[in-house]
Amino acid sequence: MMRRRRRPDEPFLCQERGEVSLHFGMSALQSRMRSADPTQLVLDYTRAMMAFVLVLPWPEHVVMIGLGGGSLAKYCRAHLPGSRFTAVEINPDVIAMRGAFAVPPDDERFAVVQADGAAWIREHERSCDVLLLDGFDSAGLPESLSSQEFYDACARALRPGGLLVSNLWAPQFRRDEAIRRMRAAFESGVAAMSAEQGENTIALARRAGGWPSPERLFQRARELEPEHALDLQAAARRLVMALQGAPVEPDPC
Repeated sequence: MMRRRRRPDEPFLCQERGEVSLHFGMSALQSRMRSADPTQLVLDYTRAMMAFVLVLPWPEHVVMIGLGGGSLAKYCRAHLPGSRFTAVEINPDVIAMRGAFAVPPDDERFAVVQADGAAWIREHERSCDVLLLDGFDSAGLPESLSSQEFYDACARALRPGGLLVSNLWAPQFRRDEAIRRMRAAFESGVAAMSAEQGENTIALARRAGGWPSPERLFQRARELEPEHALDLQAAARRLVMALQGAPVEPDPC
């Protein structure tokens, strides 16, 4: 029987040594799961993105653009039990693989929606507290998810005090361009930091208001570490360095 030729943009799975990975090409790893622990964040950039809990520990609604293998979706569902989570994925082939990555079925606090992420964001103003951007195609970071119009819409999609967290995996000039556009859309500035291995830049931007002080970030890291399978002290150190010079929110009364 003749095997069907795979489209260049068609995702596929690899399984080896107890891990399952999602690819769009042999050089483009999109997601990785350890079969014995599906909620573990195997890739360093996913752990870096979860630094948002140091700013917003208990968001009401987390929205993610780009499902991939669902690493962040599964982690948030397991470790943020009071949060609602919506993943927006444009590619039906990716959604069809959710079973292979142990992505749980939809319920009252977890949903996977097939839709164009940019269009969904435009249509849902003030709909979320945390917006995770991890949407890529076979060519990398698409212009539709990194334009000035898109980041402006992201700011409107967040509630006041909400947080944009973007994974920037692209050539350096594209990363710099994306960060400039985020700064134009968010008045509180942008904190950009490298993931542990340095291949991805994680950019955080906040809608309205300042950022927690360094002391508050380290305090939250200590308080939250029992609830998370993360090195939050290391995350706090990277975030403090990225936020140098950013406005600090007033201490709560």
